[in-house]
Amino acid sequence: MIKAIFPENWTDYELIDSGNGYKLEKFASQILARPEPQAIWAPRLSKEEWANLQTAKFIQEGSHQGNWEHQNKLKPWFINYRIQDNRIKMKLNFTQFKHVGIFPEQAANWDYIYEKSLAFEGKGSVLNLFAYTGGASLAAKAANLDVVHVDSIKQVVSWANENQTHCNLKGIRWVVEDALKFVSREVKRGKKYNGIILDPPAYGIGAKGERWKLEQKLGALLEQVSHLLSSDGFMVLNVYSLGLSPYIIQNLMNDFFYQRDFELFELCLKSRTNQILPLGILARI
Repeated sequence: MIKAIFPENWTDYELIDSGNGYKLEKFASQILARPEPQAIWAPRLSKEEWANLQTAKFIQEGSHQGNWEHQNKLKPWFINYRIQDNRIKMKLNFTQFKHVGIFPEQAANWDYIYEKSLAFEGKGSVLNLFAYTGGASLAAKAANLDVVHVDSIKQVVSWANENQTHCNLKGIRWVVEDALKFVSREVKRGKKYNGIILDPPAYGIGAKGERWKLEQKLGALLEQVSHLLSSDGFMVLNVYSLGLSPYIIQNLMNDFFYQRDFELFELCLKSRTNQILPLGILARI
């Protein structure tokens, strides 16, 4: 049976309620209603309670994009997360894709990445693929490892760099490139990493128009990554796709990491109203 795992150390974030294809979340000073295709059940709070609590709601238009209905002015704000004695501070902002700059369930991985990175005592390197705005990169850098942050979208890499500044960290290497092309070159160079983090999207378009579909590319990506991970290294793989099951990920991990022990989890959030919201499959070495 696949075990559920939850972030445990948030003070600036809370899942308040979910249902009818939406989730109601508190991100520091903002309470947002955003689409969530997994939330096919009924919400526990009433429509009136949702309306009274939310400061903004995302209205989806088409398959991926949409607009925010704002009760407050549209402007960036900040959220904090503490990993032991380190504060991770990240800028949040309203985007046309419903995302605001973090995936809060990933905080469970930030703790894990920080702990595993500490074990190398500042003498190792971490590769973060599909790295978005850099929460995992910041966790590894806070543990004093070299970090290579790879994402195909220049704007989110700039956003991650800004988050590094807010955390009073420095030295992360920023790479704007298709992840599969990058790892293929690293394999040819004989590169090894002590930690590898992968959070691939279900679909996407790379820096030079490369088409990405998770079900078609994940096997090739894991094959390349298996050559990059050091024998004593750790790995975190997140998969959020309604078309994949934990057993598909288990089979792929057995294909390419059969010599390593790994664990599978379902990454989840628990709401104030005692609902469990599943948000992807997680594999860890």
